[in-house]
Amino acid sequence: MKEDLYNDIMNTIRSFRGLSIDCERMLTEKYNSISPYTLNSILSAEVQRQMKICHGKLFRSNKNYLTNYHKAIKRGEPVGILIRIAKQLQAPPALLARHVLEKHYDIAKPNTPKAELKKQFKDTTLIEDKDLAYEVYLCTLFDDQYGPIADAIGRSVGQKYEALLQTYLTERNIAFHDEEHLRQKGYDKTPDVKLEVPIAVNGFVINWIESKARFGSADMHKKYIKDQFSSYWNRFGPGLVIYWFGFLDTLVQPNEKNFIIMDHFPENITYMNPSSMKPLQ
Repeated sequence: MKEDLYNDIMNTIRSFRGLSIDCERMLTEKYNSISPYTLNSILSAEVQRQMKICHGKLFRSNKNYLTNYHKAIKRGEPVGILIRIAKQLQAPPALLARHVLEKHYDIAKPNTPKAELKKQFKDTTLIEDKDLAYEVYLCTLFDDQYGPIADAIGRSVGQKYEALLQTYLTERNIAFHDEEHLRQKGYDKTPDVKLEVPIAVNGFVINWIESKARFGSADMHKKYIKDQFSSYWNRFGPGLVIYWFGFLDTLVQPNEKNFIIMDHFPENITYMNPSSMKPLQ
């Protein structure tokens, strides 16, 4: 993706006022030539960045949105109270719901274990206050970035593309070890697949492949290099990173020796034939 287009999308996201789920709908309408998965990935990264900055301010201990909720109940407001509060705060509904639920149990059942609160947040039918239970459920339903539903979708998408990668390799008779196998061998940081025999992609020899079911931005890519890719290169040599939902054009460095970047499984593959290699003299 060209940097100008990416910056335009980012400016659109940052100027939007409302829930992220509504922002996502707006983005898919405005940028209809871009994959919704790509737009959601860009939006998700920006929402998480903003929350790292604002979370402490929004949900510090002296904030008590439970009081606002109770006042709205007394006024006879219709359901969706917490969602409307979240919209006013520019906060993810699921994070607000978790905060309110914790405040509720601080009063109703002090010293309730964190594990129990987490369990009830995931299964709102366990919350004894049925009105609050429904409000919390709606918040998780209308939050596409945080909460148990969003987390489940995120894991599912990641697993889907890891499985897709393994399917491509199997169809092409490329032998590999997956993360689980590598961890059994004692590796702490592992790519999604380590090739048993290296292959060349567009003339670049690769030993491992990392699957990222997201868009590759400059900040995210820099973090991945520090936390993951450099370790893979140190252990296994050069590799391939696939950002399935695209990446900034500026990430491609012509002189990069550690790994190459693509947004799809490679087609121009050269296979190594060990039997044709001459033995060492």
